[in-house]
Amino acid sequence: MLRHWKDLSDNEEKEKDTNMIEMMQQEPTPMPSLPKKDKQPKECFLLPAKEKDKEAPKTKKRRKKKISDLLAKSEPKPGVPEDLQKLVMDQLSIKRSVIELEELKLPDSCFLPANDLSHSLSSYLKQICPKWAKLRRNHKEKKSLVMLIICSSALRALELIRSMAAFKGDCKVLKLFAKHIKIQEQVKLLEKGVVHLGVGTPGRIKALIQQDVLNLNSLKYLVFDWNWRDQKLRRLMDIPEIRKEVLELLEMRLISLCRAESLKLGLF
Repeated sequence: MLRHWKDLSDNEEKEKDTNMIEMMQQEPTPMPSLPKKDKQPKECFLLPAKEKDKEAPKTKKRRKKKISDLLAKSEPKPGVPEDLQKLVMDQLSIKRSVIELEELKLPDSCFLPANDLSHSLSSYLKQICPKWAKLRRNHKEKKSLVMLIICSSALRALELIRSMAAFKGDCKVLKLFAKHIKIQEQVKLLEKGVVHLGVGTPGRIKALIQQDVLNLNSLKYLVFDWNWRDQKLRRLMDIPEIRKEVLELLEMRLISLCRAESLKLGLF
């Protein structure tokens, strides 16, 4: 009986082993894989390449027109009394009342014939001042002048002095500019001797008047070097700093002398 039990158990073991082997030999059923997230390809939009802005024609910056540009294209035109009258009114009208402006007007009667560009300085001065010889003989007052010529620079003043040789005769001419000449030297010349004619720049002339060194009582003629142009083709009144000083000089006392008819103006 024991033997029978033993045989049964052996058979069971064999059967188990057989079943185990069979199970091992069977292909394992694959485990269901977890559904992967569908990786959908992202849409890729190709942006069109930015078209280069069509090169618009570069607009050239407008260069501010200089006075020399305008004058280079224009024919020389001689100055006339109306030019100075208009300039004085336009420039001095700022911050002034109507009554004050009326007192600053230059009357037509104070103007001498203007240079029509046909004259040399000597011939022009002879035309406007035919009695120069008599005037210079009668002039005895120190610190004063009979005639004053206003120009834009020291070099131009020297040119004018050289070019008036046929007119001036033996009169005493004074250089009235700042370059290489100290104001003290000019003061001494005015105080020590009689000077008939002065040629210079408005800045130095104004300074001498302000210091009470240059007296205007004997002044009869005031001539502006109006038509001459420098290397930049600028005339006397085209230069802002010169124009400013000329207007200040006129306003100091010269306009009042013109209105009193004791001073005559010329445009050379």
